[in-house]
Parts: sequence; C-alpha cells; structure tokens
Amino acid sequence: QVVANNELPGIMELLNGEFLMPAPGGDPIRNPDVLPTGRNMHALDPSAIPTTAAVEISEQVVEKLLEKLAQENDGAFPESIAFTLWGTDNIKTYGESLAQVLALVGVRPVADSIGRVNKVELIPLEELGRPRIDVVVSCSGVFRDLFINQMNLLDRGIKMAAEADEPPEMNFVRKHAMEQAEEMGVSLRDAAARVFSNSAGSYSANVGLAIENGGWEDESQLQEQFLTRKGFAFNADKPGMMEQQADLFKSALSKVDVTFQNLDSSEISITDVSHYYDSDPTKVVQGLRNDGKKPMSLMADTTTANAQVRTLSETVRLDARTKLLNPKFYEGMLSTGYEGVREIQKRLRNTMGWSATAGEVDNFVFEDANSVFIEDAEMQQRLLDTNPNAFRDMVTTFLEANGRGYWETSEENIERLQELYAEVEDRIEGV
Repeated sequence: QVVANNELPGIMELLNGEFLMPAPGGDPIRNPDVLPTGRNMHALDPSAIPTTAAVEISEQVVEKLLEKLAQENDGAFPESIAFTLWGTDNIKTYGESLAQVLALVGVRPVADSIGRVNKVELIPLEELGRPRIDVVVSCSGVFRDLFINQMNLLDRGIKMAAEADEPPEMNFVRKHAMEQAEEMGVSLRDAAARVFSNSAGSYSANVGLAIENGGWEDESQLQEQFLTRKGFAFNADKPGMMEQQADLFKSALSKVDVTFQNLDSSEISITDVSHYYDSDPTKVVQGLRNDGKKPMSLMADTTTANAQVRTLSETVRLDARTKLLNPKFYEGMLSTGYEGVREIQKRLRNTMGWSATAGEVDNFVFEDANSVFIEDAEMQQRLLDTNPNAFRDMVTTFLEANGRGYWETSEENIERLQELYAEVEDRIEGV
C-alpha cells in the first residue's frame, strides 16, 4: 500500500470513463488510508469538525501546554495566548488546533444527532478547574475561506466566556474584554472580538515575502505589515463580513503572554516554508506590550501519538539539526542537482526569518551552517558549480544575518563572505 503507484492506472481508468474509487487526502502517517495515491481525493465535511477524537487530543495538548507554562512561571497561568490557525492543517487533523483554542477558553463544542458541530457551551469553572485563558486567534486566509462556520463557533464561544458572570481572576477573557471596552469606548461584546484574519480575498501577512526578497528596512516594518494585513476581525453578529479592527487587534495582542503554533505533519517543518514565521506575532507582541517584555514562544509537535510541547528555540534547534545541518539531508538535496542547492538556501533564509519575527535562533545555527557550506572549500565549490545563483543568495543571507544582528561571528568570516560574494557575482556575470 505504501509503495503502490496508482497514478497512471488511475488516469487511464478516468480516461476510459470508469469509476475511480475516492479516498481521503491528508498526512499518510496520521491516516494510512491516504495511500495509495492516484485516487479521487476528498478532504472532510467542514461542519463535522472538530471531531470527538480531535477534541480529546486537543485537551491533552492544552494540558501539556499549561503544565509547561506553569513550570516556567512558578505555577501561574498565562492570561492570554496568541494562536495561529491553518486551513490545511485543520483538514489533516480534523480540527485539533481549533479545538485547542476552545479548550483554553473553557468552551465545549456540541455536535447534533448527525455529527454537525454547530453549537458551543461553557464548561463550568468547577469542572474546568482553572481560569479561562484569553486567546487572540490569527486565522490563515485558507482557514477563513474553508472554515467560516468554525470561525463563527470560535467567536460565539469566546464572547460567551466574556459575558459570563464570573470573577475576572478566574476568567481572563472577561477581564481583558472589560478593560478594552472601557479603554476603547465599545460594548463588552464588541471588545471581546478575538478571531482575526486577512480581508476577504487577501492571504498571508507578506512578512515571508519581504524577508525572502530582502526588501525590508527593519523589524518595525515587518510588524506593521503583520498588523495591517491580519487585523480584520470576524464577528458572528455580522456574518460574512471581515471588518478592519486594527486598534482592537493591537489592544488584544498587547495583553498576550505566550505565542503558540502547532506542527502536526511530518511532511512540512518550520523552515521548509515561510508560512510559519510569516504568521508568528512574537516580536509584534513585544512591541505592543506596555512592559516591552517578549512573550514566551511555544510549539506543539503532534506529528506522533505522544504530543510534545517545546519552546520555539528548541524547535528551531531540532529542525536545524535534522534538516539544514544534517549531512543526510543536504547530501540528499545536492544529489538532485540545481534544485537541491536552492532548497538548502531556502531553509537558511527561512531560519533567518525566525530571527526576524521571533528572535529564537541560536547563534550556533548560523555558525555551524557557515562551517558546513562556506568554510569547507570542497562544499563551497560544489554549491557554486551546481547552482551559482542559489549559492550567491546563500552568501547574501549570511551577510544579511550578520548585518541585522542575528549572527555574531569573526571578522575573518565576514571578509571571506564578502570576497566570495564578489567572486560568485563575477562568475554569474561571466567576468
């Protein structure tokens, strides 16, 4: 089943007008029934998520998350957590991260007799056994398009918590919404808006695009870009509308203690693509907080049955060791030729992206990458011969990381990189 190739036979069945058996799409590790490929894919019924299984798994992750935070903060609970929700990831997990948000707020999704989740109910504080944690949810553009009903559930659940007649010290959603309502002169319900995304038809914060192109002056430009593009609030009272609420978005983020994302597929890691750091608000929150304190950044790894919650810096280190700095990985990439060098460079650039948005990349990652790809003369020549343009981009990334203060290294290394850049440029220009 794992190695079977049904692509061409599947196409021939379709061309012959025969019935092709449908199959689920998604992560083959989570759901082996995805294999073999070459069948008509279907995703899921959006109205049926989060599923019961997803809710159970999400509760385990939330428990581990709060345990880790309690250990780091002398047993105290965080008051607010900034969350990122992805469309395709929630398809693959049947709504696990969506259910995590509801669990933090202390809200339970309720399914009807045929499994459609269209209601939520508050979990009593006595049963919850802890305060309700406030959340600020940043939804990807794809999540907004696919799961508008789930955004409705989230908004209703959060506002239900904000309007509950409970002591503020046990309901941080209500505590913050009351503060914002007074601060901004709006109703408690309007102040409790916590579900944000891009405007209709717009996708991503374009932070990744700016970093990939190098076309940004400083971090404040990236942060303003994030706030401007992601500051459209969903309102269950006005369905179908995404209203620009930049001030409310900033106010909610200014109270955040922790930023959090999920890694739920073995297929994609945090440096494979720019999306993860593109939507990371860690330094945005630091710039908005009154005390200027950087929030703790955590990531949940739910790629296996034994979910782990790690700090972002631990996750970046793990990713660097398994991908960018792993000989099996980069030799495998180089064996594919031209495109392989570009893939290596892309991961180096995405690693720098985490420095720009979260400041959670250890110096040794750049130092070791420099040792592997630049100091080794034989490796340097292989990269140059295979893909001189990608190698020039790699040298540029090292110089940029140093120039922006993300990598401290010796003058000797910087001089070597500057000389190397001139040599590669001459090679490309045919001088």
